[in-house]
Amino acid sequence: MRAFAMLVVGMILGAATIVFGVYFYFAAGQAPVATSASPMPFEKKLAHRALDAAISREMPKTVPIQPDEPNLAAGAQVYREHCAVCHGLPEQKPTAIAAGMYPRPPKLLEGKGVTDDEPGESYWKVANGIRLTGMPGFRPRLSETQMWQVSLLVANADKLPKSVHDVLSLPLGK
Repeated sequence: MRAFAMLVVGMILGAATIVFGVYFYFAAGQAPVATSASPMPFEKKLAHRALDAAISREMPKTVPIQPDEPNLAAGAQVYREHCAVCHGLPEQKPTAIAAGMYPRPPKLLEGKGVTDDEPGESYWKVANGIRLTGMPGFRPRLSETQMWQVSLLVANADKLPKSVHDVLSLPLGK
């Protein structure tokens, strides 16, 4: 019985030492916090796992508007005004803001972007933002329709009408 009690005490002390060590690591400023620092072990995996779980649980399953040309064009205007500074425009260099961010904001209109994501997933990210990434939540600033329009835009970025692509191809500030 005494050996079992010692085992339990040892496990409790071991767990407390680990908790204290992790706390000290962060409290002493040893954790990488600069955008230029390399990520901590498992940082990306843990962050993505938590984000994916929250999104799959909370994202809207139905889209209330159609991805037609007027909605995509309106989404392009919202994107240019609120998103392009970080996520960029087609075939243009990243802005100084985007180049200085960690994690780097994904290019949403080039390559795969988020075209393989459901529009509800993009909507959730636009509405709520993503903690510790620089991605703000736009729910207080954009209407529901605007958030859906920009979400449909990025979900359909690989098959946009020419008129919408032309609006997105203009340099920022134009």
